[in-house]
Amino acid sequence: MKPLKPLWRISVVTTAEGEDAVCELLGTVTGLAAAAWFDLESQTSHVSVYAEQGKFSPISVRKEVAAGLERIKSCGLELGAARLEIARIKREDWAESWKRHFQPIIIKVKPRLTPTRQRAAPAASLLVKPSWSRRRPAKNQAVVVLDPGLSFGTGQHPTTSFCLHEIARCRQPGSTQSFLDIGTGSGILAIAAVKLGYTPVQAFDFDPASVRVAGENARKNRVTSQLKPACRDLTKQPMQPARKFDLVCANLISNLLIAERWRIVNRLKPGGTLVLAGILAAEFGEVEAAFAGCRLKLRSSRAEKEWQSGAFCLT
Repeated sequence: MKPLKPLWRISVVTTAEGEDAVCELLGTVTGLAAAAWFDLESQTSHVSVYAEQGKFSPISVRKEVAAGLERIKSCGLELGAARLEIARIKREDWAESWKRHFQPIIIKVKPRLTPTRQRAAPAASLLVKPSWSRRRPAKNQAVVVLDPGLSFGTGQHPTTSFCLHEIARCRQPGSTQSFLDIGTGSGILAIAAVKLGYTPVQAFDFDPASVRVAGENARKNRVTSQLKPACRDLTKQPMQPARKFDLVCANLISNLLIAERWRIVNRLKPGGTLVLAGILAAEFGEVEAAFAGCRLKLRSSRAEKEWQSGAFCLT
C-alpha cells in the first residue's frame, strides 16, 4: 500500500471574538471547510483548514489570508495576534490532532413535571460525538455523529451549544413537534432535532457548500428520509410561509436577524419558541429590542465568551 501523502495545514491563532470571521476567511480563500478549537489556558481560538498537496499555492494563500486579516482588523474586530501558519504535516498527525481536541458533548436538561401528574416526564438527552469516539450512549440517549474539519459546526461553539440545549429542553416526549433550522451550517441542529423526535424537520442555508456538508452529515447519521437540507436565501423567502413550526432556530449574524425578523417570526407557530444565536454579546440588546417589536419575549439567555444567545416566546 502506498503511503498517504502529507497535508498542508493553514491555521490562524485568533480571539474568540474573531473566530467566526477567520473561519469564513479561510473557507473563502481555500474553498475548504474551516474548523476551530478553543484553548482554555491561553484563551485563544485556533482556526484551521487541511488540504492535499498540489491543491493550492502556499505563497498565494499566505498573501490572500494576510490581506483578509488586515481587512477584518480594519472593520474593528479584535483578532489578537492573528498569527498565520502554513505547515506540512503527516495525515496521522492531522487525524490525531482532532482526536485530542474534540471530545464527546452531552446535552441534557432537567426532567419536567407533567401537567396532570406530579412526576417528572423523561428528559431529552443527546450525545454529540466524533466518529472515532467509542463512547456509548446512555439509555434512551439520542446520538449525533459529527467530525470536525468536515463541517461548519460540531457543537463546540457556545452559540451551537445553546441551540442544542434548547432543542432538547423544548422536546415534549409523545407529542408531535416541528422544527426549522435557518442557516443550518453542518446540519447539526436539524440532525439533533430528528434524532430527538421532531417532525417534520426542515433546514436551509444560503451557502451551497454548507448544504452539501449538511446533506453528507445527514447521510452519515441515517436521517436522509427525514431531513433534506435545501439551498435557500432567507431574504428571498415569502413573507408568509406555507408552514409554521413549533421550534425555530436562527443561528445568524445580528444585522441579518434584525433585517429579516418578520420573515423569521412569521415561520413560528403561536406558543412556539424561537432560538436566536450567532450574536455578539455587545449586539444582543439591539436584537432583543427588534424582536420585542414582533411580539416576542425573551425567556432565557446565555452569554459565553464574546457571544450571547436567547430563546424567545411568541406572546
